[in-house]
Amino acid sequence: MSESHSEQLLAQVAALPPLPGVYRYFDAQDGVLYVGKARNLKKRVSSYFQKNHGGTRIGHMIGKIARLETTVVRSEAEALLLENNLIKRLNPRYNILFRDDKSYPYLKITGSPDQPGLASTSADGRPSAPTAAQFPRMAYYRGAVDRRHRYFGPYPSAWAVKESIQLLQKVFRLRTCEDTVFANRTRPCLLYQIKRCSGPCVNLVSGPDYQRDVENAEAFLHGETHAVLAELEQRMMQHADRLEFEQAAELRNQMSALSKVLHQQSVETISDKDVDILAVRVQGGRACVNLAMVRGGRHLGDRAYFPSHVEDASAVQDFDDSSEQQECTPVEVQVLEAFIAQHYLDVPVPACLITSHPVGQELTSALSQQKGMKIATVHNPREQRRVWLEMAEKNAEIQLARLLAEEGSQQARTRALVEALDLAPDNLDTFRVECFDVSHTAGESTQASCVVFHHHKMQNSEYRRYNIDGITPGDDYAAMRQVLMRRYGKMAEAGRDPPEATPRGGGAQRLPDLVLVDGGKGQVSMAREVFAELGLDLAVIVGVEKGEGRKVGLEELVFADGRDKVYLGRDSAALMLVAQIRDEAHRFAITGMRARRAKVRVGGSRLEEIPGIGAKKRARLLQRFGGVRGVAAAGVDDIAGVEGISRELAEEIYRALH
Repeated sequence: MSESHSEQLLAQVAALPPLPGVYRYFDAQDGVLYVGKARNLKKRVSSYFQKNHGGTRIGHMIGKIARLETTVVRSEAEALLLENNLIKRLNPRYNILFRDDKSYPYLKITGSPDQPGLASTSADGRPSAPTAAQFPRMAYYRGAVDRRHRYFGPYPSAWAVKESIQLLQKVFRLRTCEDTVFANRTRPCLLYQIKRCSGPCVNLVSGPDYQRDVENAEAFLHGETHAVLAELEQRMMQHADRLEFEQAAELRNQMSALSKVLHQQSVETISDKDVDILAVRVQGGRACVNLAMVRGGRHLGDRAYFPSHVEDASAVQDFDDSSEQQECTPVEVQVLEAFIAQHYLDVPVPACLITSHPVGQELTSALSQQKGMKIATVHNPREQRRVWLEMAEKNAEIQLARLLAEEGSQQARTRALVEALDLAPDNLDTFRVECFDVSHTAGESTQASCVVFHHHKMQNSEYRRYNIDGITPGDDYAAMRQVLMRRYGKMAEAGRDPPEATPRGGGAQRLPDLVLVDGGKGQVSMAREVFAELGLDLAVIVGVEKGEGRKVGLEELVFADGRDKVYLGRDSAALMLVAQIRDEAHRFAITGMRARRAKVRVGGSRLEEIPGIGAKKRARLLQRFGGVRGVAAAGVDDIAGVEGISRELAEEIYRALH
């Protein structure tokens, strides 16, 4: 195998030190193939080049290696953390990769616990006007946390946060209104009427009483439910002893609501407060990791994650492990360890992880070192933990079965389309479709979209929008001609396939196997004209013509190479795929057109973008004409009448805004 590699690469491998570190393999196009860690770089990397691996997955990867980079670190823990940081950043082809998901939501209570709410009475003892700072509010929050407020979570979903907010409203009656709303209330809102808020905006609750409710809500979120109930009971008895029966009744109702919530939420009396439960299932070359969260003793729900590159990565990882271990690591353990290492790099981790498979001590040690706290993993748990794990395992199994069914359905649709159009792609998995649509409003802000389908799914990162200019407003045919020329013109000029439509413009692409045009004979004729002019294959062009009454399911396919129209049938899997791609192109074009139109209507050619217009001149113009629209509606003479605006500059402003 080493005979196919350069002497420079082999010399670099031979010169590696016997120290812990991380290595990266690159192919000839400088794409990252694999990121790995080693306690002995020289021994680990050399093992790749000392054997002939034949036609195996590891053999294919090694055959592509053109360049090597290494980083020496101080310990295995540092190597593990650096490895997974690089995996998330570089997206290597042969590593198990969990793509970044949206950030987790939190429940936020405004204000710092070190700065409790102020008293709501003035110096002379009379009630003062309440301010938002005195009465913290609950809110749904997603983003980076800070020390100015209190954050609880993270939660697995927005639904879990909102459910918790509703729960706290019922029991502790904390406010959820925005500070601006709070500052302008003169009478209680509906939430006060239905006993979901204590009415701090109009002084219906004192500052100290509201602060106690905030503290009890925090204690509840931390899982200290029994302490909260005991404190409420004590306060109720004190009011009763002082014959303050109305206040005692309020606290009794609060205790009743809390007890009811605890019963509904099935909060357990075990010691676990914050725990994450991780279950993995692998089948058919795909994997699912189901993450369930327990916070404050309450099971908040779960979220499923589906890694990519499982088959390729597991083959390389097996080889990687076998060089330093007696036996290969099961793929389930590989997936689970990859998830833990990548997921918790940027997310808070609880002190206990319950896992469906045992994970390495090296991983938990590295995680503990990074987070500055002791993190334990538990395999084969008992009692309530066992119930949680079984729930997570069942959900992982269900989610993986759903994914496989969806992917199988998409593959069947791709195959049906290929057969219906009598195409012969080299590989069904790489069968590529590009679909174009044009959108405008009475000729305004014309924009064309191109959406891409391959590997049996829509590829959002490869979508493109094209602003259409220099045509008669409303001329869809001219717009289609322009977008096709811009999309495929450079490829025809170079006499080769176009560069791949990737987010960064890297890689290489081929001509699509199918070019869908949203429209009938007219649009197809225009596409045929463009392809004939560029010398491209006309057979790949297909128009999607709406059927009688423009009803869904009655569409017909129109061909540029002269074949007769084809009606696939309302229940055709091929038509379902065509409709899916066509509708996505339509959606993408409309959203882009609307955004462009909105930008133009609020001053797309903004005053600050015009040379010679500074802050003072801009302020004078806006003050004189009442906004950008007013400036745009003014004539050159009117604009020149503004202090500091010359005739030449007025003409320039007029041109820019028209």
